[in-house]
Amino acid sequence: MKLTIVCAGKIKEKWLTEGIAEYTKRLSKYCSVDIQEVADAPDTLPVEQALDQEGKRMLSKVRPNAYLIVLDLHGREMTSEEWAEHVKAGFDKGGAELVLLIGGSHGLSKEILDRANERLCLSPMTFTHQMTRLIILEQVYRAFKINNGEKYHK
Repeated sequence: MKLTIVCAGKIKEKWLTEGIAEYTKRLSKYCSVDIQEVADAPDTLPVEQALDQEGKRMLSKVRPNAYLIVLDLHGREMTSEEWAEHVKAGFDKGGAELVLLIGGSHGLSKEILDRANERLCLSPMTFTHQMTRLIILEQVYRAFKINNGEKYHK
């Protein structure tokens, strides 16, 4: 199984890169993890143009048959148990490849939203897209633990 995370921008903070590395390592017991970073659109561009540019770059990293879940403030909120079911189903429907897409600071283009198989909202609160990367890796790890009946989730 392969988990691909497509995201805008690079992680610069050491504590975040260490956390992401830790959960990537933990997930290696269950699946391979591939993080695909694309360049943020410049802040000087109008928002729609920035969304379009980032969207095209991000979608170029998504295989046509992959199951795509986008992280979106307007997506569905789930419990960890519900999320675990969606992770399992996503791998099943995507031919063992699940893609999670995290947009940049402007959000997601219409093209990305139209391509998405699901839209997930981690919280009604706003997180930086860099922190979202760490949070979603931990939640995928938790999902595997739940699905395998392993101790971790309380």
